[in-house]
Amino acid sequence: MKPVQKILFPADLSAASPRIVPWVKAMAERFDAEVIVLFVARVFGHYSGMGVPYAFVTDFEAEIIKGARQSLDNFMNNHFKGVRARPELIRGYPAEEILNFAREESVDLIIIGTHGRKGLERILFGSVAEHVVKNSPVPVLTVNPYRTDAAEPKPDAQ
Repeated sequence: MKPVQKILFPADLSAASPRIVPWVKAMAERFDAEVIVLFVARVFGHYSGMGVPYAFVTDFEAEIIKGARQSLDNFMNNHFKGVRARPELIRGYPAEEILNFAREESVDLIIIGTHGRKGLERILFGSVAEHVVKNSPVPVLTVNPYRTDAAEPKPDAQ
């Protein structure tokens, strides 16, 4: 088994993200690994071809980036103090950017939430976790943040 030195935690900064943090921290501690908390701000440039003014789309994306940067900073301060972790914010299509980032940064493990979408939202946006699991160059640990036992990892029996 290859040593785990870098863990990628793609966080959507929703209410589910903090429920995955204990798993990320436990794995980082177990392997003495660095954590990269990645937020991918979805791009909306394709909407300019649908009659939405390009200036509106770019202004909207700029506001998303600004808000995401503040939310990511708050998330890091609230959940990753004392952990060897760094935030990253990029633009793009989440599933593809997570995979690209994992390759470029040579991460050893991805920990991602599976809370996902249902119905029409899943049809429109797909499942980011599913795409990452199916196409990842490295192992992926998926965590369902809404299972009653998912909030806290079980310690190793020693």
